[in-house]
Amino acid sequence: MTKKAHKGLIAVVLAMLLLPYLLVFPLPAAAAAKVVFTIPVSGIVDASMLRYLQRAFAEAEDAGAQTIILEIDTPGGLLSAAFEISDLIHDSQLPVIAHVRYNALSAGAFLALSAQRMYMAPGSVIGAAEPRRMDGQAADEKTLSAWEARMRSVTERQGKDPEIAAAMVRMSIVIPDVDAADTLLTLTYKQAQELDFTDGVLDTTHDLLAYLGLAGAEVRSVPKTPAEHLARFLTQPIVATLLLGVGMAALAIAMSTGEFMVTGSVALVAFALFFGGHIFAGLAGREVIVIFIAGLLLLVMEAFIPSFGIIGISGTAAVFTAVVWSALDTGQGLRMVLVALAVAIVLFLLSIKLLKRTSVWSQIVLKYAETKDRGYIAPSDEASLVGSVGLAITALRPAGIAEIEGKRVDVVSDGTFITAGIAVVVVKTEGTRIVVRPQGKQGG
Repeated sequence: MTKKAHKGLIAVVLAMLLLPYLLVFPLPAAAAAKVVFTIPVSGIVDASMLRYLQRAFAEAEDAGAQTIILEIDTPGGLLSAAFEISDLIHDSQLPVIAHVRYNALSAGAFLALSAQRMYMAPGSVIGAAEPRRMDGQAADEKTLSAWEARMRSVTERQGKDPEIAAAMVRMSIVIPDVDAADTLLTLTYKQAQELDFTDGVLDTTHDLLAYLGLAGAEVRSVPKTPAEHLARFLTQPIVATLLLGVGMAALAIAMSTGEFMVTGSVALVAFALFFGGHIFAGLAGREVIVIFIAGLLLLVMEAFIPSFGIIGISGTAAVFTAVVWSALDTGQGLRMVLVALAVAIVLFLLSIKLLKRTSVWSQIVLKYAETKDRGYIAPSDEASLVGSVGLAITALRPAGIAEIEGKRVDVVSDGTFITAGIAVVVVKTEGTRIVVRPQGKQGG
């Protein structure tokens, strides 16, 4: 064997020996592309936003994303929802970056500061975070103090001045050369940059990714589902109140006319949209539907079973409770019910007015008066028969038939059993009702 052939044999043997190891331990592949999720935080901060963000964060974690970027544009919303979203951000297994695109006001400022870092785009603002009740009045001191503490806490976590965040909550806290004692602090992007209250000013998501060293990353988004869009629309106070009003009006018309096919269906759809939207948005549980249906059943029972109003009051209370529990808070729930009642009354009156112009109305109420020119003959007054004597044709127990002045008439005894063939005398009449007693018997 030549020297060259000998080397070739050695190479083949080595290759055969290494082949199993190559199969078990394959060569490293090219590094996977980095993935970044951009998630919009827009509109009112509420339970429906929380549900959407929970789904979006889960998708980002499942995809093994490097970073989540929250694109913020919100006027604020519910403190309760903001607290839960802030906890979601803190508990995330992925780095969360906030990019204020336009507005981060009130609860929106809190969410922007809850991220690990917060960047702002040119033209954006942040602040005006004083908590208020649903009626527009300032919150009580207890709520104000808790909210201020949370704002300070998330700001300190980002390494920024907590006094600036506190000035966004309380008018009494003043930042020199920035705001006055009678105003809430709201910072423009330039003011935030001058006060080191932002980690940078970057216009687009592309600019932000380049700044973070993620220029080549794959950018993914989490679109809202049609159901999420619908739920957010249906839970808007104006839309929800109109749905309640339409449902109440349709139910009242159905009970008044007895026509449940159309108006009953309208009521069912309106109530289904109201409660379905609130349940999907996370504002209510399925128990509210049970309470509401129980209330409707009680109201229907009141129409057929005399209860001196007890059943009706119970049904009304159940309906009110279901609506209030579905609202953002008790105050808003009560206002929705009152406005919905007013809307229902207006719609009911308009519907009755329109029904009068249709053939349906003649099936609900008597259309024509019972007058003589239409052939109506009123029953005769039998008062002239008092004192007349007749003969019982049938036994009176106490009602029966007697012949009086040659006519067979329906009579009733004054309480005494009268056998057939006994002479009777008319003692009184009540319209068409003729009362008799045996002739010769004295009245009691």
